[in-house]
Amino acid sequence: MSSNIAARLTAVRGEMAKLNLDAFIQPRADEYLGEYVPAHNERLLWLTGFTGSAGMAIVMKDSAAVFVDGRYVVQVRQQVDAKLYRYESLTDMPQYQWLAEHLPSGSRVGVDPRCHTLAWFNEAAATLDKAGIELIALDNNPVDICWHPRPAPTKDLAQLFSDAAAGKTSLQKRSEIGERVQKAGADVALITALDSFCWLLNIRGQDIPRIPVILGTALLYADGAMVLFTDLDKLPPDIAAHVGANVSFKAEAELNGALASLKGKKLLADPNSANAACQLQAKAAGAKLIAGADPVAIPKACKNPAEMQGMIDSHIRDGVAVSRFLAWLDNEVANGRLYDEAALAEKLEGFRKQHALYREPSFDTISAAGSNAAMCHYNHLNGTPKMLEMNSIYLVDSGAQYLDGTTDVTRTIAIGAVTDEQKKLVTLVLKGHIALDQARFPKGTTGQQLDILARQYLWQQGFDYDHGTGHGVGHYLSVHEGPQRIGKNHNAVPLEPGMVLSNEPGYYRENAFGIRLENLLTVKPCAELAGAERESYCFEALTLIPMDKRLFDKKLMTDAEIDWVNRYHQRVYTTLSPMLAGADLTWLQQATSAL
Repeated sequence: MSSNIAARLTAVRGEMAKLNLDAFIQPRADEYLGEYVPAHNERLLWLTGFTGSAGMAIVMKDSAAVFVDGRYVVQVRQQVDAKLYRYESLTDMPQYQWLAEHLPSGSRVGVDPRCHTLAWFNEAAATLDKAGIELIALDNNPVDICWHPRPAPTKDLAQLFSDAAAGKTSLQKRSEIGERVQKAGADVALITALDSFCWLLNIRGQDIPRIPVILGTALLYADGAMVLFTDLDKLPPDIAAHVGANVSFKAEAELNGALASLKGKKLLADPNSANAACQLQAKAAGAKLIAGADPVAIPKACKNPAEMQGMIDSHIRDGVAVSRFLAWLDNEVANGRLYDEAALAEKLEGFRKQHALYREPSFDTISAAGSNAAMCHYNHLNGTPKMLEMNSIYLVDSGAQYLDGTTDVTRTIAIGAVTDEQKKLVTLVLKGHIALDQARFPKGTTGQQLDILARQYLWQQGFDYDHGTGHGVGHYLSVHEGPQRIGKNHNAVPLEPGMVLSNEPGYYRENAFGIRLENLLTVKPCAELAGAERESYCFEALTLIPMDKRLFDKKLMTDAEIDWVNRYHQRVYTTLSPMLAGADLTWLQQATSAL
């Protein structure tokens, strides 16, 4: 593999020489700037051999560096040849700052502006300019020029998502979002998030693993008219009737011409999420850029009653599947049969696959035995799957895409006997999970303000976890949906009824074990505070799957916390028991019995 990478580096440097470039930056992101990248856009993988979900490479004339975050410091050394790339931190400083310190004045740095946000591009240009370095927006990506043979994009047809399941027609949605565009003072909005235009048109797709979307970019006008630029071969023949009036479809190659025709128009675009190329082109053509958030994001995040019913139904279905897996696992362990992480992930998906509405995992399953669980985003596909060991902890974080909803759940499981220290730490995580689940908060509260609720008991003992507490989840769309989230970092988006978020505090001890307890929650008006001085909201759990009581230390729990566990498990039993039988039902009775 390293010989291939060396040859690829040589080829890219040849293209750089033609352009008189001293450096070229290639992030993991592609032109759609989403979390997952289709095979034909895995440019960072082609250039380095690195398979992680976040990273960046910088190629210079005589050297190269690969940048990864803390999740991948072990993996990058296994996958990327140290003779070809030096290893650097993705988070210590921006990569353009690193370049400013490593290149002399007068240097030229090339980037594919499709693979970066406008905010990043502008900041990079300003930082490099101070160092006397020029940032060049390239018309053609050197990787694309050199990548032969390159995988072909998929040709799967888009799926028409029923108006009944969506709760609104595309015409209704486009009219409502068009009004938001108008209120923002714009004539037209650039819609680059794949889940945003799929939600607007009530369509889904199979172009990217784990997220049911098609590739493309859209322009939405203030009157609700819309143009989608995509692969026209993927559109089913009846799509025009499905989406309703004032929608046109054009080939992706026509996007540049459309942007060039926006002279005098006010274009609403998000500089922090839309690619720089589109905005730079529109600006060069004479359009006025209005910086603002994706106008689809909040309406999409606030599930309407039909969408919420789909989420409820899919979570009940998922609860049955995961509970059957946990019952099977307990039985296997009790009989001394242990498996590796990959076999466990496959077995879990097998239970989900038994339902006709199941489509695929909503993300790569984190099936982590023992010390591997200490890496909070561990992926057994990146190495040799580890075997379960007796007297250890197993962490499984998984989710499903069903035709009516998206799920995400983490359970931490005792494999044989566990230590008192492990029980203590699981209980501290549980106490934080309960505190967030039970929160009541006034309208206008953000997830950042609630984050401390989940961390407080860990903090009191000198512990913490280095990831957010909660992310938004879409309706048969992205399992990581913005803009709502719960975390330490700044987030000014208030939580609103209909939003779905995860509640997933954890604890990770390096080279030892990892703990995470995750349910999905929905925000709803707080009935107990109806008529109170302030309009108030609360959460309700969507996930209905037993938590492993063998890991809880009752001595560290209050009566109210014990009551919460018992009430939650009673709800799980009442909901799931009619759909389970035999040994599965017996296991559920035991797993949900009172503490």
